[in-house]
Amino acid sequence: MSDLQSPPQSAPESGPQLSAAHAAELESLLERIRTDFEVDFEPLHVDENPLEVLSIQNMSAHLDKLLQRKAIHDPLKDLPLWAKLWPGSFVLGRLLRKYEPQGKSLLELGAGCGALSLVAARYGFARVVLSDVVEQALRFADTCIISISSQQLRSFGRQLKELGGLEHKKFVLCMKGLESGTGKRLTTVFYEELGSAMRVAVWVGPGHVQDFVRGIPNCMVIAAREMKLTRELVDTFSSPLIRFYYGEDLLGTEIGAASKNVIGLAAGMLDGFGYSSLKGALMARGTHELSRLIEAMGGDRMTVYGLSHLGDYEATLFSPHSNNRRFGEDLITGKPFAKLAEGVYTVEALMDLSREFHVELPICATVYAIIHDHKDPKEQLTQLFLRATKAE
Repeated sequence: MSDLQSPPQSAPESGPQLSAAHAAELESLLERIRTDFEVDFEPLHVDENPLEVLSIQNMSAHLDKLLQRKAIHDPLKDLPLWAKLWPGSFVLGRLLRKYEPQGKSLLELGAGCGALSLVAARYGFARVVLSDVVEQALRFADTCIISISSQQLRSFGRQLKELGGLEHKKFVLCMKGLESGTGKRLTTVFYEELGSAMRVAVWVGPGHVQDFVRGIPNCMVIAAREMKLTRELVDTFSSPLIRFYYGEDLLGTEIGAASKNVIGLAAGMLDGFGYSSLKGALMARGTHELSRLIEAMGGDRMTVYGLSHLGDYEATLFSPHSNNRRFGEDLITGKPFAKLAEGVYTVEALMDLSREFHVELPICATVYAIIHDHKDPKEQLTQLFLRATKAE
């Protein structure tokens, strides 16, 4: 996925002046692309304003190679349709002007070489995001956003590794969870599958897509192992719709973001019992027990009180859009649910971490007992309340 708010991923010598760092990054990207393709910039005329689009020049030779290797099994998937400048891009691009683009955002699915999005950016869209699922198109991307189930990340990482040539790309994990069975953080899983030199960050915090598409702004956080990468990504993705903050504790950010889903399950259970007024206590004690876990693991216990965890409570514990809250409520009221919530897997991982780092997690343990041990929810809640009295 690419974002036209970011520095251009490719530009001709006659185009806008780039900083030395961006020019070097561009040249490195072009060098890697040219190992497989003969590419050059082609002019794309949008009214009186020309643009330059990076395109494959030896398309016939490239197709011949695919045929010789018998590599075309599914034409829609295996043919490089993404690399062609389609006439429809010009027609649709001019149509976009009629929608008063100033201040608006645009997402192009199946962007290919990105001609339409370049036109949209020229016409004044405030934010233009390009996305494509074709493997070869990934070679032309600078930043790749991954938003899938956290339990699928390891297998997806193995698929990415088979593609090769990913060492200089930036990856953003826009997801929240821990690997079930290992308790490992998602960046750890990613490093294990693709190598410790990969540039990977997490993008977490409050907000639902249902609100964003209605133009309701929110705040989120990006964290990475290297602060340089964190700053690059925050500067790239910041917009009037999302105010980003620099995350300084990757471990705490990941654990906090993942565990809030478990607190969301607990909140839904309280709603199911009609005990919604207890959510205040849940918020206070939930953050406390998880802050102790983060500290025991080597993170900053105060991170849990930031956007990755406490800041995400409104969206997770109260919103009708929260899948985890809804799952917990449906479990108590006996309603059927279409799929398991992410917190169902995360609570397993948290109990593994609880044992490994010798940190008691009473709320998480109660949620685990209800969901995985099939204990009576009312009895478990009563036992949680009857625990020995202690100082706050």
